[in-house]
Amino acid sequence: MIDSSQVKKLRDLTGASMMDCKRALENAGGDIDKAQGFLKEQGVKIAEKKSVRNTNAGLIEPYIHTNGRSGALVEVLCETDFVARNQIFKELAHDIAMQIVAMDPQNNEELLVSPFIKNPELTIEAYLNSKILVIGENIKIGKFSRFQI
Repeated sequence: MIDSSQVKKLRDLTGASMMDCKRALENAGGDIDKAQGFLKEQGVKIAEKKSVRNTNAGLIEPYIHTNGRSGALVEVLCETDFVARNQIFKELAHDIAMQIVAMDPQNNEELLVSPFIKNPELTIEAYLNSKILVIGENIKIGKFSRFQI
């Protein structure tokens, strides 16, 4: 039997819905690490399904590094204006802009395979998929530019 404290702990770790966390824990026999792996797999499957949906909304996120000598602008796209105003989506866009400043990728493919600076165990693509699972919409990284003095 999965208790609510386990579900809450997994939700705090992943940001996934309570039902998704409960289902993952049930499939993993109560093991938090296995449940996280299950949610990660689910995130990839959901992202693949949603990838055909149009992304006609989103935002442009700026990031200026603390030294004021480097910065980036990134276009992060989603399906609806409602999600574009969501705090989780805004945090995602900010993290991606910060990633661009830190890693200086030359294109989207290079950006997606780079290790996430806040959690090197994840690639940006895995981080993006985890947010698609939480938000429930297709999310894509559009154009970006990095500037440095």
